[in-house]
Amino acid sequence: MYAIVDIETTGGHASANGITEIAICIHDGKKVVKRFETLVNPQREIPIYISALTGITNEMVKDAPPFEDVAADIYHLIHGKIFVAHNVNFDFSFVRYHLAAAGYDLQTNKLCTVRLGRKILPGLPSYSLGKLCKHLGIDNQSRHRAMGDAEATAELFTLLLNSDTDGHIKQSLKLGSKDQVLPPNLSKKDIDQLPYTPGVYYFHDQKGKVIYVGKAKNVKKRVSSHFTGNNPGFQRQEFLRNIHQISYQVCGTELIAFVLEAIEIKRLWPKYNRSLKRFENAFCLYAFEDQRGYIRLAVDKYRKYSDPIYTCNSLLDGYNLLNKLIETFDLCPKLCFIQKNNELCTGAAGSSCACEGVEPPESYNAKVNNAVDQLKQALPTYAIRDEGRTGDEHSCILVEKGQFYGMGYISHYFDANNVQQLKSYLTPYPGNDYIKNIVATYASKYPDRMVVFG
Repeated sequence: MYAIVDIETTGGHASANGITEIAICIHDGKKVVKRFETLVNPQREIPIYISALTGITNEMVKDAPPFEDVAADIYHLIHGKIFVAHNVNFDFSFVRYHLAAAGYDLQTNKLCTVRLGRKILPGLPSYSLGKLCKHLGIDNQSRHRAMGDAEATAELFTLLLNSDTDGHIKQSLKLGSKDQVLPPNLSKKDIDQLPYTPGVYYFHDQKGKVIYVGKAKNVKKRVSSHFTGNNPGFQRQEFLRNIHQISYQVCGTELIAFVLEAIEIKRLWPKYNRSLKRFENAFCLYAFEDQRGYIRLAVDKYRKYSDPIYTCNSLLDGYNLLNKLIETFDLCPKLCFIQKNNELCTGAAGSSCACEGVEPPESYNAKVNNAVDQLKQALPTYAIRDEGRTGDEHSCILVEKGQFYGMGYISHYFDANNVQQLKSYLTPYPGNDYIKNIVATYASKYPDRMVVFG
């Protein structure tokens, strides 16, 4: 038995919206044998644009029962049957959420007439309910009302049952079938083609634009995990509706996938990525010449298109580094913005310091340049040589003078002991402290995979 359900709501996600109308058609596999419909008081205002679409007004639902008063009837009608709807995850998320709020745990198999339509009736220009009904000659005089759409979906479902010569419906109901959890506009073929390897995957919208980038140790397993559960939140429901295609890049290691994900998020700026979008180098060490000709060092927030000497994770890290340079190279704490009062300079030179104009710019600047040169020379240059995508190659990541340079794949027979020669085989990419830190952490964990350049 099938429960064909359609609902009208106050908005697009269950956790912050109510149901205003629900209709259920019980279908025995041949025809509708029972019907149920009711308006529902959502106990919140119905937005004007929703009323314009459905025709359901606040006045109409004022005396209607709240959902909890009809929850028992709805649960007993649906329980034990296969839940069918056009874009089933939307209707199911609402009904299950509001049943749970009323104390009922709905657990049932689902069928989506959007997905089934694409499989059983391929090649149609649109699979929206209105366009399908028009194309197939299904009459629906009450569009955007629950019973009108439920009856139309029931007629569509009968047609799909009778046209399903390849057993798509039976296959969708099999234990472990992914069809019940996949987004309505995503083909199962996109899931079937995914590899069980490390990589980066891309979710595309209807126009092919990338809306999400992710990384994984096992691409197929990770992508499938996006579609499990029934989170009723707006962001998840909108996210699932907008996924139309999946593409991917195989990576040799999880580390390569981590780095490529960060690069691709910065390059593509996908709508649904959050965490790595805003990542920037936090603080940097800068050098500039003041009006008197003295080179001054300063720790400041990272500025785009600037040319820092060194990047730091925090202001404290920056000040610790600067204090070490002051002590080691006899620099002036006032000219480095460490000492900011008007008292006598606390540096080693004291009253004979450059800040007092005693030490000339030429000799002081030589000390600053020496400090900067020593700092840059201390930054490591190394490569991480690791597993490749195939058995006859290695992956390779290059860090040059402490900064991420790029990555790629090299032959087993390539001797990666010359930086300039190695760079010709790698693709350079923009880096940041996030990439630098995950590569450095990996290098410290697996020193045997490092090739250090002198």
